Amino acid sequence: MATEKQAASSSGSEITRSEADPGRDSGQGSTTIADAVVTKVAGIAAREVAGVHELGGGAARAIGTVTQRVGIGDERTQGVTVEVGEREAAVDLVLVIDYGESIPQVAEAIRTNVVKRVEGITGLSVTEVNIAVNDLFFPGDADQPDEEPRVS
Repeated sequence: MATEKQAASSSGSEITRSEADPGRDSGQGSTTIADAVVTKVAGIAAREVAGVHELGGGAARAIGTVTQRVGIGDERTQGVTVEVGEREAAVDLVLVIDYGESIPQVAEAIRTNVVKRVEGITGLSVTEVNIAVNDLFFPGDADQPDEEPRVS
């Protein structure tokens, strides 16, 4: 976690920022941030943006539903892949956008929010946020009843 302290100097007030560099020794100990932490932060940040229906491709969503029912899956990490280094992170997202939303505007809002949240929470610098829009969600899709079986 980043800490800030103010120190007065002869030239006025100076703000210095002491960042907890993941995996590095700060003189008082080291901080390591697991990939799973960055994955969850990025997933939650992406879902905070209006126009994002859900994360994950069709197969990932189906598998995620099954694993969540048996208690081993986590919806917050579905559709999110990260690479985490000592000081930087790269994020890849696969998502479904609500029909009628501007995909470029939603994608830019996602990038901005993911960078802000990951950098703010972990102190890592986000080098890139890659977004793949896998599907569109139409409001009537969830309300459709399952088809009747053709045979009984």
